[in-house]
Amino acid sequence: MKLKVLFSLVYVLTFSMLVHAQELYTPRHIKQAYQNETRSLTGAPGAKYWQNKGRYDMQITVDPVTKVVSGKERILYENNSPNRLNELVISFVNNVHKPTAARALGVSADFITSGLKLRSLKVNDKIYEIDSQDWTTVNRVKLKEDISSLAVATVEMDWEYPLSLASDREGQIDSGTYYCAYAYPRIAVYDDYNGWDMLEHNGRQEFYHDFNDYQVDIRVPKNYVVWGTGKLLNPEEVLQTEVLGRFNKSLISDEVIPVATLHDMQEQKVTKQQEWNTWSFNAGHITDFCFALSNHYVWDASSVQLATKRVSVQAAYLSGTKDFEQYVGWERYCIDWFSKNWPGVEYPFPTMTAVQGFADMEYPMMVNDSSVPDNFMDARQTVDHEIAHTYFPFYMGTNETRYAFMDEGWATAFELLIGMDENGEEAAKKLFKEFRVEGWIKEPSTEQDQPLISLSSQLSGKGYGNNAYIKSALSYLALKDYLGDVPFKKALHHYMDNWHGKHPMPWDYFYSFNAGTGLNLNWFWKNWYFSNHYIDLKLAKVEQKNKTITLEIENIGGFAIPFDVILTYVDGKKEKIHFTPQIWEKNEASTVLKLKSKAQVKEVFLDNDIFMDYTSDDNRMIL
Repeated sequence: MKLKVLFSLVYVLTFSMLVHAQELYTPRHIKQAYQNETRSLTGAPGAKYWQNKGRYDMQITVDPVTKVVSGKERILYENNSPNRLNELVISFVNNVHKPTAARALGVSADFITSGLKLRSLKVNDKIYEIDSQDWTTVNRVKLKEDISSLAVATVEMDWEYPLSLASDREGQIDSGTYYCAYAYPRIAVYDDYNGWDMLEHNGRQEFYHDFNDYQVDIRVPKNYVVWGTGKLLNPEEVLQTEVLGRFNKSLISDEVIPVATLHDMQEQKVTKQQEWNTWSFNAGHITDFCFALSNHYVWDASSVQLATKRVSVQAAYLSGTKDFEQYVGWERYCIDWFSKNWPGVEYPFPTMTAVQGFADMEYPMMVNDSSVPDNFMDARQTVDHEIAHTYFPFYMGTNETRYAFMDEGWATAFELLIGMDENGEEAAKKLFKEFRVEGWIKEPSTEQDQPLISLSSQLSGKGYGNNAYIKSALSYLALKDYLGDVPFKKALHHYMDNWHGKHPMPWDYFYSFNAGTGLNLNWFWKNWYFSNHYIDLKLAKVEQKNKTITLEIENIGGFAIPFDVILTYVDGKKEKIHFTPQIWEKNEASTVLKLKSKAQVKEVFLDNDIFMDYTSDDNRMIL
């Protein structure tokens, strides 16, 4: 009898949650995913959730003389969808360098290349005559024979393309250093709510890839060291004995070890001296593979022991670069801190390598960072932010192209949280406000107030950047303040447990947190994600009678933010009273507070802290 009652209660609670979940605006194609049971209104993957996967075996050659990257690849592509595929979509991001590419940003002449030359393509041993001259960053290939549901197709390609001489996310860093990202044609994502991902890459938005397995051999001339995603499988075949010993020592040491010094590189004492060396890497169930190579960068390495494994930590940089001399230590600290604190999930991969470049950009198990040698706090913030992306979008395979706030916002929030530990709360918040928040909140133009749920691919300029980074980070930090650290972390882990290694979309995040907290948070999602709000509180009225002080606060901007009421007494002493975003749950427009004061109050001030106010002048009242 008691068991039946329990089942009835669970049913009622679940039904209630589903009814409330439906209150959020949901696009038609997302509703279809719920009807198809690939997604669920509890936030977890649906009973019929699926995602496709590729097993990539690639042999890539980089010729630093001709600046040409060439390769052969064999992909075992699993069609786990319920649909027959009568076409494949081949993505090659680096075609953004072609003269005819649609780009959101201006570029120099050195950025332009001729793009991909596809020399051959076979699908299940059938040859396709493809002229890739007119290919863009996404390209449809009509199949001669459909790929059945649950079938595995073999796709083989032979290709080459020139490296861009203007490095940003990828390309030539200097005359002997190259960052090879998005370095191979791949099968685009085919998912349960959009079908084929046909969005062109325009140089601004970021990426959306399947979770694939990679076995990659990279052939380069002697004296070039290669750093790549995943584990280096054959160090003994490419490194000379002394350097090999240092590298192997770094894999088990907490000490920062100079694996290859500038003298080593100049004296050709690092790599085996055969004409070409082949460096082999592998990485499993990851959304991308990239690599870098240099004939003169120095190489530092160490490792960090986590609860279940030791992670190799490396840095490659131009000798004498002061901030990069600190990078391995910073990376070690960062990986350990993220594992133990926020998000409090163990770093999921075996390696992390930072390469000095220009992009300030994340890749699976690698970052490409610019140097800030005269500001270590800024430099360290950069590596913190990029390594935070390990979790979003590489552990959680979010669609960065459409929903950039699902990764950039989390990385920006984690950047602040670790920064408070590294630099102290006051200094970290000051940097966060100056670097992140101030530019947005002081810019009143229409594009700053577009809803967070807006597709990133439809935004531009600061409207894109502020939605992706600042407003979203503040939404996560506001929710943390509202829930409290323990419930917030519990809900975050529930979301991450639901979706790591998969492809969550915003509604999966919303409903996972609803389920993980046991609360209907739809009021919060509507306030922060489906509105044109900004941040602007106004202290409209203050009345003091005896030891009761009544405050009327108007929420002009609309966002449900936390704030402190700071009372200054006539004797100069101050009292701070904190209010969480819950205060706006019933009425986001205004609130009336009745507070007990310890003495006569001479000034009331609303302090929004990092939630900077658009018109802060009306946050203070002198009595």
